[in-house]
Amino acid sequence: MPLKKPKPKTPGTRHLVAPSFEEITRSKPEPTLLEPLKKKAGRNVRGVVTVRHRGGGAKRAYRRIDFRRDKLGIPGKVVSIEYDPNRTARIALVQYVDGEKRYIIAPWGLKVGDPIMAGPQAEIRPGHALPMGSIPLGTTIHNVELNHGRGGQLARGAGVAAQLLAKEEETVLVRLPSGEVRRIRADCMATVGQVGNPDHQNISWGKAGKLRHKGWRPTVRGSAMSPRDHPHGGGEGRTPIGMPGPKSPWGKPTLGKKTRRNRRSDSLIVRRRSK
Repeated sequence: MPLKKPKPKTPGTRHLVAPSFEEITRSKPEPTLLEPLKKKAGRNVRGVVTVRHRGGGAKRAYRRIDFRRDKLGIPGKVVSIEYDPNRTARIALVQYVDGEKRYIIAPWGLKVGDPIMAGPQAEIRPGHALPMGSIPLGTTIHNVELNHGRGGQLARGAGVAAQLLAKEEETVLVRLPSGEVRRIRADCMATVGQVGNPDHQNISWGKAGKLRHKGWRPTVRGSAMSPRDHPHGGGEGRTPIGMPGPKSPWGKPTLGKKTRRNRRSDSLIVRRRSK
């Protein structure tokens, strides 16, 4: 996806590096695959703010994405490449020979008219989904399942990809985008290819108003607050964080503190992610 850098005619365009949307082939989504999406503004069911700096933003509709890829052996064709406001990747509208339409995450290089297939007999080409036991070693994959039939949960963001490293009896070893090597069941599905829109990491929105449209509210540094509002606050002039290290507004350790407590899957991790 190429980016565009407009002439700095206004302060808001001086640092703007925006997507060009050249790969988008359809401006309106498929109505049968839309669901209403209610704003949460960072609140939980009790109305208490649990995620700060959220609220407002443009109205969105949710696009139902086929993460399971369970139409096995039924050929389809890519009808359009579309924008999804709810994720960084692009989505592809696929129409199958039985008439059903579904959205999938668009891999890098997928174009309108390309064939789409899911199942053990599918070809090894971008957009095709297979059980990982049927994919050759070294293949780049995305939308990787953790549990058979649950749908892809790993490697779904723009530009990311996992890699199939080894096959064992009933499991495979997959290197995830973080560098972690994880053992997954061989009958779990994955999609061939790298997720599209790799230039997403190079976007610079140029002004705060762009992020307000996306639902992000202003963030205040803790060091700019008073001592009663934040552990980093107070002091004369600019003061360092100090001992015993950075804290959240509620006094919990942050900025690098390990919080993982899922011991059920510790045995499945062959190598931890790189620092």
